[in-house]
Amino acid sequence: MKYIALAIILTALSACQPAPTEPPQAVAVAVEYQSLPNYQHDVIGMQEQYLESEFWTKRLQHPDALIMTSSEIADFNERSYAVQDEMVYLIEHPKQLSAAELNNKIDAISSLPSYPRFYASGEQATAEQLDVYRNAANIDAIQATNPVQFGLVVKRSAMRTFPTRDKLYSEDLDLDIDRFQETGVFPGMPLAILHTSSDGKWYLAQSYHYLAWVQAKDVAIGPRDEVLGFARKEPFAMVAEAKVETNYTPSFEPVSDVQLDMSTRLPLLSAAETGHDVHGQNPFASYTVQLPIRDANGDLAFSPALIARHHDVHVGYLPYTEANVINQAFKFLGERYGWGHDYNARDCTGFVLEVYRSMGIDMPRNSSQQGYGSYGDTVVYDENSSNEEKLARLANAKVGDLIYLPGHVVMYIGEIEGQPYVIHDVHGLSYRDAEDQHYEGTLNGVSVTPLVDLGFGANDTYLDRIYAIKSVR
Repeated sequence: MKYIALAIILTALSACQPAPTEPPQAVAVAVEYQSLPNYQHDVIGMQEQYLESEFWTKRLQHPDALIMTSSEIADFNERSYAVQDEMVYLIEHPKQLSAAELNNKIDAISSLPSYPRFYASGEQATAEQLDVYRNAANIDAIQATNPVQFGLVVKRSAMRTFPTRDKLYSEDLDLDIDRFQETGVFPGMPLAILHTSSDGKWYLAQSYHYLAWVQAKDVAIGPRDEVLGFARKEPFAMVAEAKVETNYTPSFEPVSDVQLDMSTRLPLLSAAETGHDVHGQNPFASYTVQLPIRDANGDLAFSPALIARHHDVHVGYLPYTEANVINQAFKFLGERYGWGHDYNARDCTGFVLEVYRSMGIDMPRNSSQQGYGSYGDTVVYDENSSNEEKLARLANAKVGDLIYLPGHVVMYIGEIEGQPYVIHDVHGLSYRDAEDQHYEGTLNGVSVTPLVDLGFGANDTYLDRIYAIKSVR
């Protein structure tokens, strides 16, 4: 089967690591919709059945064979933390930072942008306005020795470049790409709290794979051992669905309708621990989890919360199998793209992270950290690498392999008549049609597409720009 070249234009591909320069804009050429015969949409190489996970799992020879056991995954994670500087065992995090160390942390995330930034109105942010964001980092409050606190996330929250909810954009004013948005954190995630903003409303926080600013109201501060021990409690429930919510609880708002995203891990509680009435409901038809909450002083407390059993929740992590990789990935299919976990969603690397974390596998946050990372079985290509080399590797790709382009990652799910297909969370869409015209549209969500003939901008193909292929094995 021959496919027309399909290009995903990723001018700000995902909250995958931004490129060192602003990418050039492709020139769009208008294409009549009639030039796409036999399609009810503008995504080429796709049939309705390709949007069903079962289509892909049925093609697997050994869909339920373990790729790694739980002990092998633990070893894999240990190696990843050892070789990836951006991944942090919080249990090893220092209990205090010197002034120089804390200044370096702030500079690492909150340096003034090197490119012009714009408000949604089109007004360019002035140097004085940018200085306000920088000054909000409260550098003057840094002491010679700065104690580190620890806390648990109590509500899904954004991690930001600066301690502000203000949104700023690149010159192209793509309002889907807020350049101050970094990533997201979920309930139950432990954080090291390094510093507080000048208004006291934000914490500079270190998660297991990211350093940025998080709103203080979404974090509860507690004793270090209690915070870090929470993430290791067993047995635990793991959210296997894209998103679930705890049961509505009219009598106790902190645990009512709390959103829990895929890979969220919370300790399970038994009836012996909670009794047979949890906030006015019998828990026997629900999973009873221990949820961190924030008391009136901002301190850490805990409460049982219920997740109805009709939700997709697993006791422990899912087995790492090809079928589970595909099934987990397809649970996000069609979700709106969200740069840096914006829009209550996720981006290309966030998508990959949550799929693999549901099987207990940790990874770095940004695409370049993942792609060039020395964990897993990774082949890295440079400008001297031929497309034939990449095609040879793709011919032997395994389900779940991750394919990296500048600022983007896609996940291999199988091949059709020799053509590899992928699932990815992607912002833009463009391709060259049968008349070699360049079409530009949008995907802006988790999508299934063919791979090899995808274009990267108006001139290069995805194949030209692939710089790494990684097997998480």
